[in-house]
Amino acid sequence: MSQTLRIGAAQFANAIGDLDANLDQHHHWVAEARRAGVELLVFPELSMTGHYGAEHLLDVTMKRDDPRLAALSRAAGDMRVVVGFIEEGPAAQFYNAAAVLQRGRVVYLHRKINLPSYGRLIETKYYAQGRFVDTHAIDADWRMGLLICADLWNPALTHLSFLHGATLLVTPISSGVEAVGEAFDNPSGWTATMHFYSMMYGAPSVMVNRVGTELDLNFWGGSRILDPFGHPLAIAGQDPELIVADVDYAEVRRARALLPTVRDSNMGLVSRETDRLLDRLGVPDIIRDED
Repeated sequence: MSQTLRIGAAQFANAIGDLDANLDQHHHWVAEARRAGVELLVFPELSMTGHYGAEHLLDVTMKRDDPRLAALSRAAGDMRVVVGFIEEGPAAQFYNAAAVLQRGRVVYLHRKINLPSYGRLIETKYYAQGRFVDTHAIDADWRMGLLICADLWNPALTHLSFLHGATLLVTPISSGVEAVGEAFDNPSGWTATMHFYSMMYGAPSVMVNRVGTELDLNFWGGSRILDPFGHPLAIAGQDPELIVADVDYAEVRRARALLPTVRDSNMGLVSRETDRLLDRLGVPDIIRDED
């Protein structure tokens, strides 16, 4: 018998740096998702603070045992909820993080690895870099690969997530139309990226963006849930919205039988060639011993 998972994606407009207002919105959408029977609800990147929340860095950081996260987690009940926040880690290090909340606890945490510093994006000014790729087990079949926005623009990170056993890709993003530059079409880029990863790895995916305007960026929404062949099951518009879709593990099995990307990944060769490159890349030719 196939196992389905009901996924929800909640996109909304943030109040920059206003934790109380943003928390109220989280509780609203959690209640809506529970009424819709959602089992996994995903919010955008930095959903607690807004895209530019780090402009108020010391006022908006939260440790992962923060009572406000615990209260939201209790409100979620059995539903898993992915929220974005600025985590204050040990030794006053600050991370762009996404937490999985359930039953009053933080059950999983991902710290963004690929911090962009191009276009209008300046994340390296505020955040320490995450240093791991892993997965979160929902049950025996569904294993979440959780990566944040620009993490997906380093394909090696996505590949590692699937090698770790992901059967579902979850991607909170914060994508403004103007973020990279006029020549780069962010909405079309994300449409192509999510289609590619779901199709290539035979896994459903969910991408959740914000909406509205923050300072110099206009956020286009477009949150979506895709099946393991890359076909869209639900796509949001440009307004605050909850979209919901059911994904079927039987379809994951069928997709991976037809296109066995994970099976044929040849980890030994990739590891060997990566090690060889590490010894050469960035070393000036004039001092490298070629003999």
